[in-house]
Amino acid sequence: MPRVRVVAHDPAWADRFSEAAHELAEALGALASVHHIGSTAVPGLHAKPIIDLLVATSDLAHVDARTPAIVALGYEALGEYGLAGRRYFRRDDEDGERTHHLHVWRVGDPALLRHLAFRDYLLAHPDVAAEYGALKRRLAERHAEDIESYIEGKDAFVKAVEADALAWQAGR
Repeated sequence: MPRVRVVAHDPAWADRFSEAAHELAEALGALASVHHIGSTAVPGLHAKPIIDLLVATSDLAHVDARTPAIVALGYEALGEYGLAGRRYFRRDDEDGERTHHLHVWRVGDPALLRHLAFRDYLLAHPDVAAEYGALKRRLAERHAEDIESYIEGKDAFVKAVEADALAWQAGR
């Protein structure tokens, strides 16, 4: 099982996102937009050094048809991977280290809106982002060999912030 590793924010993550987004935009064409989500999208936030990308599309069938082009970029296609309506891909480097997670959702899907609201809320509320980063560091130290416990330890915080983020987004 991979080790849980949370590190200080790396400004190079924005460049890694831009490179991946450009590749994906070429592979997917005009029916998709690519967003940087997750902790690597929030400057100053500690994170696992894995770039999380979200593709918003009006047509999941188009993405399904373009899956070979995504795979050609080095991603592994995992289908819905436990979440109905999502398409999930992941990419590792030449050493087998995970580098990218790619989530594809149809425009308007509540999961897509939740991910974007969470990211935008953390960007607008650096105090909450700092609290989240501190929690992630503590959990990574406590559960360095147990990703499931790490994820479970974040769950209540993430759900509370997601609720705040969605309410904040609706009020904007």
